[in-house]
Amino acid sequence: MTTRLAAAWPAFLLAAAALFAAGPARAATAASGPDVAVSQAGNYPTQPNSYGNFSVSWTSVGTADATGVTHLTVDLPPGLKTGGALMYSTPYDYTFDQTVSPDGRHLEATFRGTRVPGRGDFMKVQVSSGAAKPSGVIRATVAHRDDVNPANNVSTYTVNGPQQPAGTPDRPAVTAIGTTTGPGAGGTAVTLTGTALDDGFVLFGNDRVATTSCTDTRCTATTPGGSGTVPVTVVTPGGAAGAPEGFAYTGPPPAPPAAPVVTGLNVRGGPARGGTSVYVLGTGLAGGTVSFGGAPAAHVSCGESFCSSTSPAGAGTVHVTVTTAGGTSATVDADRFTYTDAAPRR
Repeated sequence: MTTRLAAAWPAFLLAAAALFAAGPARAATAASGPDVAVSQAGNYPTQPNSYGNFSVSWTSVGTADATGVTHLTVDLPPGLKTGGALMYSTPYDYTFDQTVSPDGRHLEATFRGTRVPGRGDFMKVQVSSGAAKPSGVIRATVAHRDDVNPANNVSTYTVNGPQQPAGTPDRPAVTAIGTTTGPGAGGTAVTLTGTALDDGFVLFGNDRVATTSCTDTRCTATTPGGSGTVPVTVVTPGGAAGAPEGFAYTGPPPAPPAAPVVTGLNVRGGPARGGTSVYVLGTGLAGGTVSFGGAPAAHVSCGESFCSSTSPAGAGTVHVTVTTAGGTSATVDADRFTYTDAAPRR
């Protein structure tokens, strides 16, 4: 079962998220690309029949934007279980999905959006204990295809016991893919074998996430829709590993979604040099790219009804459009942005 939850939260919790991200994960050496780090902290249940919650935080601590899919897992020891997590981050320029295992001890979440270095997000995991005093290790992981530093991708907390540093996960390897063709509509079962695949997810192409279940030596995935031949990649906290063969879609792909619609901008102008932070409002925007008069915006992150972006350099009055798999938004008066030599108008 997939749950989509998001909630506004007081400013002090947003500040707390930044504090969590500034903990051990910040100690990682600056890298030349995206470096996604995970940490956890909170109110852990330590007594029988008690309740609590803890935050799993992730942030880009490298030197480049982390763009696309970020995958998170939480594993609870015997005696603890969760009904799911709440995602706390505004503005809603992302999508967030999660699944919880039937026994309530394993949570997987997929966060899709762009994060500039230093910007973090966190989810609150609701936890309850059984009749016995809980003990054991809570383990949280993060994985991103472009992550350059796996050393900060695992966080652990020992309930009612001594704390131990989390180890660096092994780098994955994919040695075989069982099925290499299937219909464009998706739905093909694919098995990938290899090593160090646990806590992973599977990408078909650059950003199409398959429904996935991974153990240490095997991932089973159900293909999303697509067309042509695409690479298949298993992404784990230890890194990304490509399959020895790609996957070839046959027949027509699924019908594209409806074209995005832009209904407004929070800022209607800015200096010609660019660099203005612009929020784009609308519908059907998830996973989109933003353009100002045809010039691509920087730092673009799009949820279903909200995109954040930074204007490129330009001149005159231009239309701000969003492009997704469904096409490009039609131009309207509400999407006009005027370049000036003065400060942005609000």
